[in-house]
Amino acid sequence: MTGTAAFIAGGLLVIWSSYIHFDLWQSVGYRRIPTIGPLFLVQSISGLILGLLTIAVHRVWAALLGAGFAVATLVGFFLSVAVGLFGFKDSWSAPDAHLAFGLEVAIVAMFALAGSLCLVGPSAKNPGTTFIGSPHHA
Repeated sequence: MTGTAAFIAGGLLVIWSSYIHFDLWQSVGYRRIPTIGPLFLVQSISGLILGLLTIAVHRVWAALLGAGFAVATLVGFFLSVAVGLFGFKDSWSAPDAHLAFGLEVAIVAMFALAGSLCLVGPSAKNPGTTFIGSPHHA
């Protein structure tokens, strides 16, 4: 049950992050920034798909994809702030920068928990019960 909740929470956080990136692309004007604009749109669409996928499948590989997605987003943001990325330099004062950063960190933590719970599998107390994300679940 905890593993399922972790996958759902992680997936919802990814969807929230993808919404923020879409809003920045749509409303704030990031779509007008060469290369960065299309990347924000790709991030928002792929985040929506990945968020729904992780909610649906509850597997270790989905947790790894979700965490990797968040780490890649964080690396892109840090590079953009520190040295610039594709000719664009972002800042911590950008709209939703702190919120998006917190979400990405929470996504990594939630999928680390979800993936760990998948690897643990069924509890010793209930050997007949198989967690939906365990390797033994068909």
